[in-house]
Amino acid sequence: MAVSSGEGKATPDRHMASRRAGEQGLLFDTQVSAPPEDVGYRGPTACAAAGITYRQLDYWARTKLVEPSVRPAHGSGSQRLYSFRDVLVLKVVKRLLDTGVSLQQIRTAVTHLRDRGVRDLAQITLMSDGVSVYECTSPDEVVDLLQGGQGVFGIALGRVWQEVEGSLAELPGERAAAADDDPSEHPHDELAGRRRARRTG
Repeated sequence: MAVSSGEGKATPDRHMASRRAGEQGLLFDTQVSAPPEDVGYRGPTACAAAGITYRQLDYWARTKLVEPSVRPAHGSGSQRLYSFRDVLVLKVVKRLLDTGVSLQQIRTAVTHLRDRGVRDLAQITLMSDGVSVYECTSPDEVVDLLQGGQGVFGIALGRVWQEVEGSLAELPGERAAAADDDPSEHPHDELAGRRRARRTG
């Protein structure tokens, strides 16, 4: 995942790559605020903010690609709660899938991101040539990859952070310590729980 940066010589190719990176918003100039630590988001809210379907959310949770870290589902009718970080990762997974990166490579990238602190994530740009995923933590690393001319695209996590923050500001969240309410108000979660119960029971 890590990318080794070169000496950063000012060649015409490098200047062009640096300009491309700046235009794409990949050069680490994004300011982010601390996410709420004690707020969780239900499945439908996480889907809306990440731009994914409930089926994708359910599948990724069952296959342990992105699990709800605030509160996992326990049996029929229980409510999964996703943290801000979870929603951020869900959106990144969707972006990588949309650009043709394999689920195996995405799983590797997600595992790597899981080891990072929440604030560290905003300083990372993920780059990919459509096959492999690379982590860049400095402008030099981004420029080196773009300079390679492999049709590389990038996802600046700081930008994704701001998008998720904006989406969640318009959507309901709840305190992590809040007790589960009536599951009939959220039939999708209840149905998902029943399906899992049928499979495991």
